[in-house]
Amino acid sequence: MRSFLFLLLAFGILAAAGQTSSQNPTSDADELMRAGIAAQQHGDNRTAIEDFRKVLAVRPKMAEAHAGLGAALAATGQLDAAIDEDTRALALAPEKSAARMNVQMNLGLTYYKKKDFAHAREQFEAIHAEFPTDLEAAVKLGYVYIELDREAEAAELLTPFERGHESNMDLEYALAFSLIQSGNVKDGLPRMEKVARVTHSASAWVIAGSTHLHRGEMPAARIDLDEAMKLDAKIPGLATMAGQARYAMLDMNASALAFQAALREDPRDFNANLDLGAIRLKERDVADARPLLELALELQPTSPLARLEVAKLNEATGRYAEAAKGLEALVKDEPNWMDAHWELAAAYIELNRGEDGKRERIIAQQLRFAQQKEEPEPK
Repeated sequence: MRSFLFLLLAFGILAAAGQTSSQNPTSDADELMRAGIAAQQHGDNRTAIEDFRKVLAVRPKMAEAHAGLGAALAATGQLDAAIDEDTRALALAPEKSAARMNVQMNLGLTYYKKKDFAHAREQFEAIHAEFPTDLEAAVKLGYVYIELDREAEAAELLTPFERGHESNMDLEYALAFSLIQSGNVKDGLPRMEKVARVTHSASAWVIAGSTHLHRGEMPAARIDLDEAMKLDAKIPGLATMAGQARYAMLDMNASALAFQAALREDPRDFNANLDLGAIRLKERDVADARPLLELALELQPTSPLARLEVAKLNEATGRYAEAAKGLEALVKDEPNWMDAHWELAAAYIELNRGEDGKRERIIAQQLRFAQQKEEPEPK
Protein backbone atom coordinates (compact mmCIF):
# COMPACT_ATOMS: atom_id res chain seq x y z
CA MET A 1 0.00 0.00 0.00
CA ARG A 2 2.79 2.35 0.93
CA SER A 3 4.52 1.74 -2.42
CA PHE A 4 1.29 2.43 -4.26
CA LEU A 5 0.81 5.67 -2.37
CA PHE A 6 4.43 6.56 -3.11
CA LEU A 7 3.86 6.03 -6.83
CA LEU A 8 0.77 8.20 -6.72
CA LEU A 9 2.63 10.88 -4.86
CA ALA A 10 5.54 10.70 -7.30
CA PHE A 11 3.16 10.92 -10.27
CA GLY A 12 1.50 13.95 -8.71
CA ILE A 13 4.81 15.71 -8.21
CA LEU A 14 5.86 15.04 -11.79
CA ALA A 15 2.51 16.25 -13.07
CA ALA A 16 2.79 19.39 -10.98
CA ALA A 17 6.28 19.96 -12.32
CA GLY A 18 4.98 19.58 -15.87
CA GLN A 19 2.21 22.05 -15.16
CA THR A 20 4.66 24.59 -13.73
CA SER A 21 6.79 24.42 -16.87
CA SER A 22 3.86 24.65 -19.27
CA GLN A 23 1.94 27.21 -17.33
CA ASN A 24 4.78 29.79 -17.20
CA PRO A 25 5.77 30.22 -20.84
CA THR A 26 5.74 33.98 -20.45
CA SER A 27 8.52 34.06 -17.87
CA ASP A 28 10.58 31.58 -19.94
CA ALA A 29 10.09 33.65 -23.09
CA ASP A 30 11.02 36.85 -21.29
CA GLU A 31 14.19 35.24 -19.93
CA LEU A 32 15.15 33.92 -23.38
CA MET A 33 14.41 37.33 -24.87
CA ARG A 34 16.75 39.00 -22.40
CA ALA A 35 19.41 36.38 -23.13
CA GLY A 36 19.05 36.91 -26.86
CA ILE A 37 19.39 40.66 -26.52
CA ALA A 38 22.46 40.26 -24.30
CA ALA A 39 24.07 37.86 -26.78
CA GLN A 40 23.35 40.28 -29.60
CA GLN A 41 24.88 43.18 -27.67
CA HIS A 42 28.05 41.12 -27.17
CA GLY A 43 28.24 40.29 -30.88
CA ASP A 44 27.25 36.65 -30.42
CA ASN A 45 24.58 36.66 -33.09
CA ARG A 46 24.46 32.89 -33.51
CA THR A 47 23.46 32.43 -29.88
CA ALA A 48 21.02 35.31 -30.25
CA ILE A 49 19.41 33.56 -33.22
CA GLU A 50 18.91 30.40 -31.16
CA ASP A 51 17.44 32.35 -28.23
CA PHE A 52 15.04 34.38 -30.39
CA ARG A 53 13.84 31.24 -32.16
CA LYS A 54 13.15 29.62 -28.80
CA VAL A 55 11.14 32.68 -27.82
CA LEU A 56 9.09 32.46 -31.01
CA ALA A 57 8.43 28.77 -30.43
CA VAL A 58 6.60 29.84 -27.28
CA ARG A 59 5.27 33.23 -28.41
CA PRO A 60 5.07 33.19 -32.22
CA LYS A 61 3.48 36.63 -32.41
CA MET A 62 6.05 38.49 -30.35
CA ALA A 63 7.12 41.36 -32.62
CA GLU A 64 10.25 42.13 -30.61
CA ALA A 65 11.52 38.57 -31.04
CA HIS A 66 10.94 38.66 -34.81
CA ALA A 67 12.75 42.01 -34.96
CA GLY A 68 15.65 40.74 -32.86
CA LEU A 69 15.91 37.60 -34.96
CA GLY A 70 15.84 39.68 -38.14
CA ALA A 71 18.68 41.88 -36.92
CA ALA A 72 20.79 38.87 -35.86
CA LEU A 73 20.20 37.10 -39.18
CA ALA A 74 21.16 40.24 -41.10
CA ALA A 75 24.35 40.54 -39.03
CA THR A 76 25.34 37.00 -40.08
CA GLY A 77 24.61 37.66 -43.75
CA GLN A 78 21.33 35.75 -43.95
CA LEU A 79 19.58 38.62 -45.65
CA ASP A 80 16.54 36.89 -47.14
CA ALA A 81 15.73 35.22 -43.81
CA ALA A 82 16.22 38.57 -42.06
CA ILE A 83 13.80 40.24 -44.45
CA ASP A 84 11.20 37.55 -43.69
CA GLU A 85 11.52 38.12 -39.93
CA ASP A 86 11.45 41.92 -40.20
CA THR A 87 8.37 41.68 -42.41
CA ARG A 88 6.62 39.57 -39.76
CA ALA A 89 7.70 42.02 -37.05
CA LEU A 90 6.38 44.93 -39.10
CA ALA A 91 2.98 43.26 -39.46
CA LEU A 92 2.79 42.83 -35.68
CA ALA A 93 4.19 46.22 -34.61
CA PRO A 94 1.76 48.97 -33.51
CA GLU A 95 1.05 51.72 -36.00
CA LYS A 96 2.88 55.04 -35.58
CA SER A 97 5.22 53.69 -32.92
CA ALA A 98 8.94 53.96 -32.34
CA ALA A 99 9.12 50.15 -32.38
CA ARG A 100 7.56 50.04 -35.85
CA MET A 101 9.97 52.71 -37.06
CA ASN A 102 12.95 50.70 -35.80
CA VAL A 103 11.72 47.59 -37.59
CA GLN A 104 11.26 49.53 -40.82
CA MET A 105 14.73 51.00 -40.42
CA ASN A 106 16.25 47.53 -40.04
CA LEU A 107 14.22 46.21 -42.95
CA GLY A 108 15.32 49.09 -45.15
CA LEU A 109 18.96 48.56 -44.18
CA THR A 110 18.74 44.85 -44.96
CA TYR A 111 17.29 45.58 -48.38
CA TYR A 112 20.11 48.11 -48.85
CA LYS A 113 22.74 45.50 -47.96
CA LYS A 114 21.11 43.17 -50.46
CA LYS A 115 21.32 45.97 -53.06
CA ASP A 116 17.55 45.85 -53.46
CA PHE A 117 17.34 49.62 -53.52
CA ALA A 118 13.76 49.80 -54.77
CA HIS A 119 12.44 48.02 -51.67
CA ALA A 120 14.84 49.91 -49.42
CA ARG A 121 13.41 53.14 -50.83
CA GLU A 122 9.87 52.02 -49.93
CA GLN A 123 10.82 51.50 -46.29
CA PHE A 124 12.78 54.72 -45.84
CA GLU A 125 10.18 56.79 -47.68
CA ALA A 126 7.50 55.38 -45.38
CA ILE A 127 9.56 56.35 -42.32
CA HIS A 128 10.26 59.80 -43.74
CA ALA A 129 6.57 60.36 -44.45
CA GLU A 130 5.66 59.36 -40.88
CA PHE A 131 8.61 61.11 -39.21
CA PRO A 132 9.61 63.93 -41.59
CA THR A 133 12.07 65.53 -39.15
CA ASP A 134 14.00 62.33 -38.37
CA LEU A 135 17.58 62.90 -39.51
CA GLU A 136 18.72 59.27 -39.64
CA ALA A 137 15.83 58.18 -41.84
CA ALA A 138 16.36 61.11 -44.18
CA VAL A 139 20.08 60.37 -44.54
CA LYS A 140 19.39 56.68 -45.24
CA LEU A 141 16.82 57.68 -47.84
CA GLY A 142 19.34 60.06 -49.37
CA TYR A 143 21.85 57.23 -49.78
CA VAL A 144 19.18 55.11 -51.44
CA TYR A 145 18.35 57.92 -53.88
CA ILE A 146 22.05 58.14 -54.74
CA GLU A 147 22.17 54.41 -55.47
CA LEU A 148 19.14 54.85 -57.73
CA ASP A 149 20.87 57.70 -59.65
CA ARG A 150 18.43 60.21 -58.21
CA GLU A 151 21.08 62.56 -56.83
CA ALA A 152 19.08 65.74 -57.44
CA GLU A 153 16.27 64.36 -55.25
CA ALA A 154 18.82 63.39 -52.61
CA ALA A 155 20.23 66.91 -52.56
CA GLU A 156 16.75 68.43 -52.31
CA LEU A 157 15.86 66.05 -49.47
CA LEU A 158 19.01 66.54 -47.42
CA THR A 159 19.72 70.26 -47.80
CA PRO A 160 17.09 71.38 -45.24
CA PHE A 161 18.57 69.02 -42.65
CA GLU A 162 22.07 70.50 -42.80
CA ARG A 163 21.51 73.56 -40.63
CA GLY A 164 22.39 72.55 -37.10
CA HIS A 165 23.83 69.21 -38.24
CA GLU A 166 26.97 70.41 -40.02
CA SER A 167 29.09 68.06 -37.92
CA ASN A 168 27.14 64.97 -39.00
CA MET A 169 29.54 63.50 -41.53
CA ASP A 170 27.10 60.89 -42.84
CA LEU A 171 24.77 63.72 -43.79
CA GLU A 172 27.58 65.89 -45.17
CA TYR A 173 28.99 63.06 -47.29
CA ALA A 174 25.63 62.17 -48.83
CA LEU A 175 24.78 65.83 -49.42
CA ALA A 176 28.20 66.62 -50.89
CA PHE A 177 28.10 63.64 -53.24
CA SER A 178 24.55 64.32 -54.39
CA LEU A 179 25.34 67.99 -55.03
CA ILE A 180 28.44 67.11 -57.09
CA GLN A 181 26.66 64.42 -59.10
CA SER A 182 23.65 66.64 -59.80
CA GLY A 183 25.87 69.41 -61.16
CA ASN A 184 26.23 71.73 -58.17
CA VAL A 185 29.98 71.25 -57.83
CA LYS A 186 30.46 74.71 -56.32
CA ASP A 187 28.52 73.74 -53.19
CA GLY A 188 29.29 70.03 -53.16
CA LEU A 189 33.06 70.01 -53.54
CA PRO A 190 33.95 72.06 -50.42
CA ARG A 191 31.65 69.84 -48.37
CA MET A 192 33.34 66.70 -49.68
CA GLU A 193 36.77 68.10 -48.83
CA LYS A 194 35.50 68.95 -45.33
CA VAL A 195 34.32 65.35 -44.90
CA ALA A 196 37.71 64.10 -46.09
CA ARG A 197 39.60 66.29 -43.63
CA VAL A 198 37.37 65.49 -40.65
CA THR A 199 37.04 61.74 -41.21
CA HIS A 200 40.41 61.08 -42.89
CA SER A 201 38.45 59.24 -45.57
CA ALA A 202 40.44 58.16 -48.61
CA SER A 203 37.25 57.70 -50.64
CA ALA A 204 36.15 61.27 -49.89
CA TRP A 205 39.54 62.59 -51.02
CA VAL A 206 39.22 60.49 -54.20
CA ILE A 207 35.80 61.95 -55.00
CA ALA A 208 37.03 65.49 -54.40
CA GLY A 209 40.26 64.95 -56.32
CA SER A 210 38.63 63.26 -59.29
CA THR A 211 36.09 66.09 -59.47
CA HIS A 212 38.91 68.64 -59.64
CA LEU A 213 40.69 66.45 -62.21
CA HIS A 214 37.69 66.28 -64.54
CA ARG A 215 37.29 70.05 -64.27
CA GLY A 216 40.92 70.60 -65.26
CA GLU A 217 41.80 72.02 -61.82
CA MET A 218 45.09 70.18 -61.63
CA PRO A 219 46.81 71.76 -58.59
CA ALA A 220 43.75 71.12 -56.41
CA ALA A 221 43.32 67.65 -57.94
CA ARG A 222 46.91 66.77 -57.11
CA ILE A 223 46.56 67.90 -53.48
CA ASP A 224 43.38 65.87 -52.91
CA LEU A 225 44.52 62.77 -54.75
CA ASP A 226 47.88 62.78 -53.00
CA GLU A 227 46.05 62.91 -49.66
CA ALA A 228 44.05 59.86 -50.75
CA MET A 229 47.27 58.10 -51.78
CA LYS A 230 48.68 58.61 -48.27
CA LEU A 231 45.64 56.91 -46.75
CA ASP A 232 45.04 54.05 -49.20
CA ALA A 233 47.12 53.89 -52.35
CA LYS A 234 45.46 50.64 -53.43
CA ILE A 235 42.05 52.14 -54.23
CA PRO A 236 41.38 51.06 -57.85
CA GLY A 237 42.18 53.87 -60.28
CA LEU A 238 43.56 56.23 -57.63
CA ALA A 239 47.24 55.97 -58.58
CA THR A 240 46.37 56.58 -62.23
CA MET A 241 44.40 59.74 -61.42
CA ALA A 242 47.20 60.97 -59.15
CA GLY A 243 49.62 60.36 -61.99
CA GLN A 244 47.43 62.25 -64.45
CA ALA A 245 47.27 65.30 -62.15
CA ARG A 246 51.07 65.27 -61.74
CA TYR A 247 51.53 64.72 -65.49
CA ALA A 248 49.34 67.72 -66.30
CA MET A 249 51.54 69.82 -63.99
CA LEU A 250 54.62 68.59 -65.92
CA ASP A 251 56.02 66.74 -62.91
CA MET A 252 57.20 63.79 -64.98
CA ASN A 253 59.14 61.98 -62.29
CA ALA A 254 56.29 62.04 -59.79
CA SER A 255 53.72 61.10 -62.42
CA ALA A 256 55.86 58.18 -63.62
CA LEU A 257 56.06 56.84 -60.06
CA ALA A 258 52.28 57.02 -59.73
CA PHE A 259 51.72 55.26 -63.06
CA GLN A 260 54.18 52.54 -62.10
CA ALA A 261 52.25 52.01 -58.86
CA ALA A 262 49.02 51.79 -60.86
CA LEU A 263 50.49 49.16 -63.18
CA ARG A 264 51.66 47.04 -60.26
CA GLU A 265 48.03 46.87 -59.17
CA ASP A 266 46.61 46.45 -62.69
CA PRO A 267 49.06 45.80 -65.55
CA ARG A 268 46.25 46.37 -68.08
CA ASP A 269 45.29 49.83 -66.84
CA PHE A 270 44.75 51.75 -70.08
CA ASN A 271 45.52 55.27 -68.85
CA ALA A 272 48.58 54.22 -66.86
CA ASN A 273 50.04 52.36 -69.87
CA LEU A 274 49.28 55.25 -72.22
CA ASP A 275 50.60 58.06 -70.05
CA LEU A 276 53.68 56.23 -68.77
CA GLY A 277 54.42 55.20 -72.35
CA ALA A 278 54.13 58.85 -73.45
CA ILE A 279 56.54 59.89 -70.70
CA ARG A 280 59.06 57.25 -71.71
CA LEU A 281 58.72 58.29 -75.36
CA LYS A 282 59.46 61.93 -74.44
CA GLU A 283 62.52 60.67 -72.61
CA ARG A 284 63.50 58.83 -75.83
CA ASP A 285 63.32 55.53 -73.96
CA VAL A 286 61.77 53.73 -76.90
CA ALA A 287 62.40 50.25 -75.52
CA ASP A 288 60.24 50.92 -72.48
CA ALA A 289 57.72 53.06 -74.35
CA ARG A 290 56.82 50.51 -77.02
CA PRO A 291 55.20 47.74 -74.92
CA LEU A 292 53.30 50.31 -72.88
CA LEU A 293 51.89 52.17 -75.87
CA GLU A 294 51.18 49.05 -77.90
CA LEU A 295 49.25 47.54 -74.99
CA ALA A 296 47.30 50.79 -74.57
CA LEU A 297 46.32 50.65 -78.23
CA GLU A 298 45.39 46.99 -77.90
CA LEU A 299 43.16 47.80 -74.92
CA GLN A 300 41.41 50.69 -76.69
CA PRO A 301 42.03 50.49 -80.46
CA THR A 302 39.81 53.50 -81.20
CA SER A 303 41.43 55.84 -78.65
CA PRO A 304 42.69 58.94 -80.49
CA LEU A 305 45.43 59.53 -77.91
CA ALA A 306 46.69 55.95 -78.09
CA ARG A 307 46.72 56.10 -81.89
CA LEU A 308 48.65 59.39 -81.84
CA GLU A 309 51.26 58.15 -79.36
CA VAL A 310 51.84 54.94 -81.31
CA ALA A 311 52.30 57.03 -84.47
CA LYS A 312 54.87 59.15 -82.62
CA LEU A 313 56.57 55.94 -81.52
CA ASN A 314 56.74 54.75 -85.12
CA GLU A 315 58.23 58.09 -86.18
CA ALA A 316 60.81 57.87 -83.39
CA THR A 317 61.91 54.45 -84.66
CA GLY A 318 62.01 55.39 -88.35
CA ARG A 319 58.75 53.68 -89.33
CA TYR A 320 57.48 56.70 -91.18
CA ALA A 321 55.23 54.89 -93.65
CA GLU A 322 53.51 53.06 -90.78
CA ALA A 323 53.20 56.31 -88.85
CA ALA A 324 51.71 58.12 -91.84
CA LYS A 325 49.17 55.36 -92.44
CA GLY A 326 47.97 55.50 -88.84
CA LEU A 327 47.85 59.31 -88.84
CA GLU A 328 45.93 59.47 -92.12
CA ALA A 329 43.21 57.33 -90.54
CA LEU A 330 43.36 59.46 -87.40
CA VAL A 331 42.89 62.84 -89.11
CA LYS A 332 40.02 61.35 -91.08
CA ASP A 333 38.31 60.44 -87.79
CA GLU A 334 39.46 63.61 -85.97
CA PRO A 335 39.70 66.28 -88.68
CA ASN A 336 39.94 69.19 -86.22
CA TRP A 337 42.76 67.80 -84.10
CA MET A 338 45.76 70.04 -84.60
CA ASP A 339 48.33 67.69 -83.06
CA ALA A 340 47.42 64.87 -85.43
CA HIS A 341 47.91 67.14 -88.47
CA TRP A 342 51.31 68.31 -87.16
CA GLU A 343 52.49 64.74 -86.73
CA LEU A 344 51.22 63.74 -90.16
CA ALA A 345 53.06 66.69 -91.69
CA ALA A 346 56.28 65.53 -90.02
CA ALA A 347 55.79 61.95 -91.28
CA TYR A 348 55.17 63.15 -94.85
CA ILE A 349 58.32 65.26 -94.81
CA GLU A 350 60.40 62.27 -93.70
CA LEU A 351 58.85 60.31 -96.59
CA ASN A 352 59.88 63.07 -99.03
CA ARG A 353 56.25 64.00 -99.63
CA GLY A 354 56.84 67.72 -99.29
CA GLU A 355 53.58 68.94 -100.79
CA ASP A 356 51.53 66.65 -98.58
CA GLY A 357 53.55 67.77 -95.58
CA LYS A 358 53.03 71.45 -96.47
CA ARG A 359 49.26 70.90 -96.79
CA GLU A 360 49.04 69.24 -93.38
CA ARG A 361 51.14 71.98 -91.79
CA ILE A 362 48.82 74.67 -93.18
CA ILE A 363 45.79 72.81 -91.79
CA ALA A 364 47.47 72.58 -88.39
CA GLN A 365 48.27 76.30 -88.42
CA GLN A 366 44.69 77.15 -89.33
CA LEU A 367 43.40 75.01 -86.48
CA ARG A 368 45.80 76.67 -84.05
CA PHE A 369 44.66 80.13 -85.17
CA ALA A 370 41.01 79.12 -84.74
CA GLN A 371 41.73 77.83 -81.24
CA GLN A 372 43.51 81.05 -80.26
CA LYS A 373 40.52 83.11 -81.41
CA GLU A 374 38.20 81.00 -79.25
CA GLU A 375 40.35 81.25 -76.11
CA PRO A 376 39.10 83.91 -73.65
CA GLU A 377 41.35 86.90 -73.16
CA PRO A 378 43.18 87.01 -69.81
CA LYS A 379 41.63 89.41 -67.33
